[in-house]
Amino acid sequence: MSNSSSITQFLLLPFTDTRELQLLHFWLFLGIYLAALLGNGLIISTIACDQHLHTPMYFFLLNLSLLDLGVISTTLPKSMANFLWDVRSISYIGCAAQVFFLFFCGTAEYSLLIVMSYDRYVAICKPLHYETLLGSRACVHMAAAAWATGLLYALLHTANTFSLPLCKGNAVDQFFCEIPQILKLSCSYSYLREAVVLVVSVLVAFGCFVFIVLSYVQIFRAVLRIPSEQGRHKAFSTCLPHLAVVSLFIGTVMLAYLKPPSISSRSLDLVMAVLYSVLPPTVNPLIYSMRNQDLKDALWKLMTGLLLKLDTVSIFSYIRVVV
Repeated sequence: MSNSSSITQFLLLPFTDTRELQLLHFWLFLGIYLAALLGNGLIISTIACDQHLHTPMYFFLLNLSLLDLGVISTTLPKSMANFLWDVRSISYIGCAAQVFFLFFCGTAEYSLLIVMSYDRYVAICKPLHYETLLGSRACVHMAAAAWATGLLYALLHTANTFSLPLCKGNAVDQFFCEIPQILKLSCSYSYLREAVVLVVSVLVAFGCFVFIVLSYVQIFRAVLRIPSEQGRHKAFSTCLPHLAVVSLFIGTVMLAYLKPPSISSRSLDLVMAVLYSVLPPTVNPLIYSMRNQDLKDALWKLMTGLLLKLDTVSIFSYIRVVV
């Protein structure tokens, strides 16, 4: 293939050529995907239905769960279909859509994690100004800014990547369309424009990471000054899940994108991609629900309410049949 105009589809990396292992990977990915849908769906439903959780922290958590669903829904469904039907192809438009939505959701999620660190900083370090600085309108504006940032970055990188001439075939060494793997297909030196944009993005992301670190330094200093042990425990219980999610998200992305080329390999790239695109959306609901008693109580209340409604419907249906 001489240039990108002749490419109508890309070939994704298969995990294995053995049919039994392909089906095993399908069921494994299906289980992970359903777990992510269930966990994030329960968090979204619980926060939306419980009036006690209509606070800035849980509003941002609801947005985070929506973005987690977007990240994992961008990559896994197509991979599962390929495993099930024993195919490798993805259309040119489908590949561009994967790049766009993955970058959109990932960038918006990172921006939202920065907003959430600011929320925790104000709640613990400046509690008297919390209502003023984080009113309902301010929260909506911050969440909208996070989504808009993801949209702009996704448009920029997708347009840059797919405007490059691709002269080295159409085989992408990844189970989904990933920008670094697509850049390997471009002509010599033609990828420098997108590479520069990626470097600038990394620098901006690093600056935001420093902001998160400095925020948590101030948070932990304030928490350690709280006189009561119960107060310190409550403060830590609201901060540690967010810090764990930030560490998981940034750590997996850094491992995937900033590892030295000398240790890069096809299998390692595959593992790194699974870590940053599949692991965080799946385990984030567990991280937030394990130490958050208010969320667990609201979730239990929602589940028991649903079970009671189902039992009531079953009883009435049984009575109707008997009558």
